Amino acid sequence: MSEDDVTSAPTADAEARAVELQRRLTELEAQSRERLIRAELKAEAIRAKMVDLDGLKLVDPSAVTVDEAGEVQGAAALIQSLRRTKPWLFTAASASSAATPPPAEPPRTRLATQMTTKEWLAARADLLRRR
Repeated sequence: MSEDDVTSAPTADAEARAVELQRRLTELEAQSRERLIRAELKAEAIRAKMVDLDGLKLVDPSAVTVDEAGEVQGAAALIQSLRRTKPWLFTAASASSAATPPPAEPPRTRLATQMTTKEWLAARADLLRRR
């Protein structure tokens, strides 16, 4: 065995390992980019008041890109186009203000002293009918 064979074997192992690590790094970058796009699409869908996030299966995420700074480009536009083409996936927009209903209170019973004679006779007849 020559001296060249001994030094070339570790070098070949190191090169093969470097190639494998580079391949894994590329795979991990693609997976993280895909997860980032999916998360941004979910956030935009929630902002657009999507009823069910399963509706995201209808969009093509390849229209969304990630720039060099890591910002997702095109997610908002994609959700807006989905909202135009499939409006039933989103809650209806309301032009009125979101008013809160009055608090629920049990009906107050009126005392006989607070009623007129006509109201008292009607209330008494109603009570007698229920018996």
